[in-house]
Amino acid sequence: MTRSDLALSCVIVRQPKGFTALCLDLDVASEGLSAAKAKRMLQEAVEFYLDSAIENNLPYLRHVPKAQDPRQTSPDSVIEEFVMRVGLAVQARA
Repeated sequence: MTRSDLALSCVIVRQPKGFTALCLDLDVASEGLSAAKAKRMLQEAVEFYLDSAIENNLPYLRHVPKAQDPRQTSPDSVIEEFVMRVGLAVQARA
C-alpha cells in the first residue's frame, strides 16, 4: 500500500450569517457558524468526496472557475486562504 498527501487550495469566506469554506481544487464547500467549524466540515466533505470519486473511478479534480472564485469576485469577504492536506492510500492488486 502506498500513501501520499494531496495538497488542496482552500478559502474561508465570511457570509451574512456564518462562514463558508471552499476547496478551490475540488469545488467542494461547507458552512458553519464559525470559521473553525466551516473548516472542520470542509475537511469531512473533501474526504467524503474524494472517497466517493476514487471508489467510482471518477475524475476528482474540478477547479472552481475564475468567474466564481471568491478571491476574484469578492476578495473583501475572504478571511483566510489555506492549504488542506488529505492523505490518500492507494492499494494496487494484480
